Parts: sequence; C-alpha cells; structure tokens
Amino acid sequence: MSGVVTGDAVVLGLQPARLPSRALALLLDLVVVWAAYLLIGVGLAVATASLDEAAQTAVSLACFLLVLVGAPIAVETLSHGRSLGKLACGLRVVRDDGGPIRFRHALVRGAMGVVEILMTFGAVACIASLVSARGRRVGDVFAGTLVVRERLPTGRTAAVPPPPPWLVGRFTELDLSAVPDSLWLEIRQYLTRMRQLDPAVGQRLAERLADELVARTGTPPPPGVPAAGYLAGVVGERRARDARRAFTATGPVGVTGRPAGALPGSAGVVAPGAAAVPGSPGGTDAAGTGVAPGGGGSGFTAPGRSDVAPGAVPADPAGAPVAGPASADGPAAPATGFAPPA
Repeated sequence: MSGVVTGDAVVLGLQPARLPSRALALLLDLVVVWAAYLLIGVGLAVATASLDEAAQTAVSLACFLLVLVGAPIAVETLSHGRSLGKLACGLRVVRDDGGPIRFRHALVRGAMGVVEILMTFGAVACIASLVSARGRRVGDVFAGTLVVRERLPTGRTAAVPPPPPWLVGRFTELDLSAVPDSLWLEIRQYLTRMRQLDPAVGQRLAERLADELVARTGTPPPPGVPAAGYLAGVVGERRARDARRAFTATGPVGVTGRPAGALPGSAGVVAPGAAAVPGSPGGTDAAGTGVAPGGGGSGFTAPGRSDVAPGAVPADPAGAPVAGPASADGPAAPATGFAPPA
C-alpha cells in the first residue's frame, strides 16, 4: 500500500500499479491506437491523393497528433483515468491525493508520453517506473498523478479470536489512549495468523508485541497470563469500549424521550423559578413559558411545597428533575439520563 495522504491528513490505502501490469495495459492501448491510426491514415491518403506534397504532410501530421496524442488524452479525461488497456487490467490514473484526474493532468501525461513512450519506444518510461518507489513514469511526476490498481484480490480474512473467558473484564481500567494504530494493526495481524506461525516464532512475536503494549499502557499483564492471551484480552477490551462508545446515548434528552425539565403532559418546559399566572390558558407563565395544561400552574410545584401533580416528575430548587418513584417494573430512571449530583 502507498502512503498517499490527503489534505485532511487521511492516509489512503492505494496500491500502486507496477511495471508488468502497466506495460500490458500500455501494449493494449498502443495496439488499439495504432490500428485506428493506420486505418485513418490510409483513408486520408486516399482522400488527399490529389493534393500536393506539403498538404499531404500537413494532413499526416494532424492525423498523428489527433489520433496518437489527442485520442488518449480525451479518453483519459472523459473516463477519469481509465483507457481501454487500463480498464482491462484493472488500473486507473488518479491524482497524488487520490482524486480523479482532469484535463490538465491527462494533457501533461499525453505530452510527456510522446517523448518517453513513442520516441524512445518506452525505454524512458520503463526506467522511470523501475526507479520510482510508486512505479511512476516521467509524465506522472510532472502531472502529479499515480496509476493504482482498482481490482485487488480479496482473500478470506480470518476473524480475531475472542479473549479467554477468564480475562473478560480484567482490563477495564487499562489506559489505551497512548497505543498507536500501527501497533493495533500488528497485534490484530498476529492474532489472526498465530495458528499459522511456527510455535517458537509466534511466541517470540507475541512477547515482543506484549512488551510494546506494556510500554504504551504502563501496566504489566496479570501474573501467569501468556502473551497471546494478554494481547487477545486487551484487543477484546478495546472492541468492547468502541461498542459502548458507539451505542451510548448523548445529548440532554432523558430516557423517557422528554427534554430535560419537562413535566409529563406539559406543553413546554418550565423555566426554573418561573411563576405561573393563575387562570391563563394553557398555563402560561409571566415570561411566556408554557407549563402544564389546566391553568394555575398545576403542573409545577414551587420549592418548599409537596403537592406534586400525580404522575409528574418532582423537581429540585435548581430545576433538575430527580428520580421518580419506584414502580412494579423496577425503579424509575432519571428523566435526563443522568443521576442527580450527590
């Protein structure tokens, strides 16, 4: 995989195309382009037989530029980096940041291709592709492009084995914030392939990864726990934390689905300390805040009073609802989803 980094500091897992696949795609493109050039050239030669030599030379030069240079540029621009040969070989031309190419990229690649492919019979392009770490020819360097593979072989990916039952919940207090993603990837690759390794080699690799993990977390494994089991337990703990983080409810909405401070059956939220206006329709207070229907502020209990409306959630003087009475189904959850402060 290449180390292509986008403007958002995201590393793209692109696999650059190497010389054999690029040469095969170029060969297919050249066969199609030269066949079209010969057919068009013969037709133009017959059509311009009555012209003088200078006119025939101009027509031949125009045919060369339009078919051998202009046609590949137009095809790569319209297909966003896929010619016939690249489409057959599963390749595509992309920008250095992984985005689709435009006309200027295809123009620079086509212009440089005349020199390094047509005039030198591909020798310059082959040497540049072998020297480049990502297999780029000179036209790719000047255009800021990269040829990548679109169709990658998809092998059967083995699942990470679950941690031993006696290690479940043993690493809940472990600090995993300093563990880099590269170390997680190495540990995952080891756990998925540890049964395919030689026992001695696998043991040494597990101990090395466990030592690196201990250095990052600052906590040694429990006594008597093997290195492979320790790695599986820590990976299982990380996956459990990710699952809890993904399914944890956020925001100021309570478990009952009402906003914080709302009373059952009320038309709005009662502002803390707001006094209800008696006899107002819909129970509107002096500030225009809606309260429980029925007027007179029956859905709101001022601090110090105990006549809470039936079914209402009592509020403390600060306006935060507290836990309601227990029912036959179990204790009622707080209206906001958070326990009241101690």
